[in-house]
Amino acid sequence: MKAKVIKVAVPQDFAPFGSAGPDLKPVGYDIDMANLIGKELGVKTEIIAVTSANRIPYLQTKKAHIVISSLGKNPEREKVIDFSEAYAPFFSGVYGTKEIAATKVEDLAGKTIGATRGAIEEQEISKTAPAGTTVKRYEDNNATISAFISGQVDLIATGNTVAASIADKSKARPPVLKFVIKDSPCYIGMNKDEPKLMAKVNEIIAKAKKSGELNKISEKWLKASLPAGF
Repeated sequence: MKAKVIKVAVPQDFAPFGSAGPDLKPVGYDIDMANLIGKELGVKTEIIAVTSANRIPYLQTKKAHIVISSLGKNPEREKVIDFSEAYAPFFSGVYGTKEIAATKVEDLAGKTIGATRGAIEEQEISKTAPAGTTVKRYEDNNATISAFISGQVDLIATGNTVAASIADKSKARPPVLKFVIKDSPCYIGMNKDEPKLMAKVNEIIAKAKKSGELNKISEKWLKASLPAGF
């Protein structure tokens, strides 16, 4: 607050959370979130582009005050840094066109669903789909996406960021979330023992959820509203 600047580490290679825009400046969900925090604090936001590998070291060496970089929470990371409340949804789900009714895995019976071979979504669907479900497995994400866009499959099991990219490419068959397979939201990372910063960041996230500002960011970058109960 004294320096009138907050240094935020953001992704440089993970659209739609963060990637280089036409002018090579970072754009994405995480960049909008970083700018929102700076605005709410009344300070300048200094954007520092990082990769998945160096985002936590940038925080630990004080090159950044906080990390907003599609960061998931796990016990190993919790030993070295602290996490805010969740600010972005990140999950695997089953998607289909709006007219298809499916709200749970049991509803897949009699339907055809596409998934990328070896992906977490394909493994989960293979384990849980009821008898009568046809699972079509494709060798990579692009093939799975093409199968959905061309109508070869009724549904697709994939991540929400992939679904967002399909919605961008296919205005005729935009995917609608039917149900979540695995939920692993994103959190803002900060150094341990910074309770004032943590409280302020959590306050800003809560305010943005309540006002609908966070939902606008989600609709802009993920092409979907925040999930119910987020």
